[in-house]
Order: sequence, then structure tokens, then C-alpha cells
Amino acid sequence: MVMTCYVIAGVLAVLVALYWILEVHYFLRMAFSVFLARFIKKRVHILDTTEVRGVCLSTDVDTLLFHMNNSRYIRELDFARADFYERTRLYSTIRGKGGAVVQGACTIRYRRFVRPFSCFKITSKIIYWDHQSIFMEHRFITPKDEFVRAVVVCRQRLIGVNAEDIMHELMKEKEANLELGFCKPECPLEVKKWNESNEISSANLRNGC
Repeated sequence: MVMTCYVIAGVLAVLVALYWILEVHYFLRMAFSVFLARFIKKRVHILDTTEVRGVCLSTDVDTLLFHMNNSRYIRELDFARADFYERTRLYSTIRGKGGAVVQGACTIRYRRFVRPFSCFKITSKIIYWDHQSIFMEHRFITPKDEFVRAVVVCRQRLIGVNAEDIMHELMKEKEANLELGFCKPECPLEVKKWNESNEISSANLRNGC
């Protein structure tokens, strides 16, 4: 009996230490998201829009307990991107060519609150790419009214590979199935202006401003 108590106390101590050192539920949820995308959900084409769902829990709200904390939107995108990467084979294609992908920049526009304990969905799609980066748009939408609560544009920087080559390879799937030619979308105006802003910021930092 005493030994059992010691074992239980030891297990609890290890769990507390893990939660103190690591955000355990984040890694568990990420592993679950990858598992679902890889083995349960169907594959989609690289230009398709994917969708994941979430709930604003008590751990997600701001200090006023009034709406989802602004930083949580960016965190939720980790799971949305993991789902997109797996289902489109984007990540495996990049890794297969010896490359890597990191987030180079991100901009978000908040339009309306996501209230505590309300459901939302995140849609993800590629809107443009160049030889270095892939640009993705994510939208936070509440299903009950289909209102876009926030819109995010992210720049995924590819390292060690050419983004044009990666996209061309993945686009071939649609060409084979639908007999469509390779069609790259025009760069959206907001992405052009955002890139200009980033370039100005980079130049300022290089100049010591």
C-alpha cells in the first residue's frame, strides 16, 4: 500500500515536472493532428483549401475572460498548417528533396472576437509562391454565422530547395487527373504591398535603423 502511494506520487511528480518544463498538451495535440491528417483524413491537392476545427477554451482566453487571446490565433495555425502540410504532401516533398520550411513572416487582421467556448474553423490555402517562399492564407470562421473573425497571411520560407520546383512537382498531380496546364496564381495586391513593407523593414535593419 505504501509502495503504491510512492509510485502514484512519483508519477504525479513526473507529470507536474513535464508540464512545468514543456507544454505537454501542445505536443500531444500536434501529434494527434499529424496522425489524423496522415492516416485518417483524405489527401487533397496542393491548391485545395483544407479545414480544421477548434474551440476557444478557458486556457485560450485573455486576462479579461472576454475573448480568445490574440496570441492564440497564431498558435492555432500550427495545427492548421500541420494538417495542410500532411494532406497535400507539401512537407514530405520538401523533406524528400533535402529541404526544410520555416515561417518567415506573418500578418494578422482581427475582425471580430471569438468568444469563450465558441466553436471556430480555420481554412488554409496557398495563394502565391515565388522561388524562395510559399504564401498561405488562413481564415478563422465561426460556423454558426460563417463570419470571418480573423484573416492571416503567412510566408513559409523554404530552405535548401526551390519553391517553384516543389510547387511544380505537386501541381503535376492535377495536370495528370484533370489535364490542366500548370497555372500559377497572380500575386494578390495585399501580398505585394506586404512584401514591400517587409523589404523596407529588412533594409532599415541592415542599415542599423
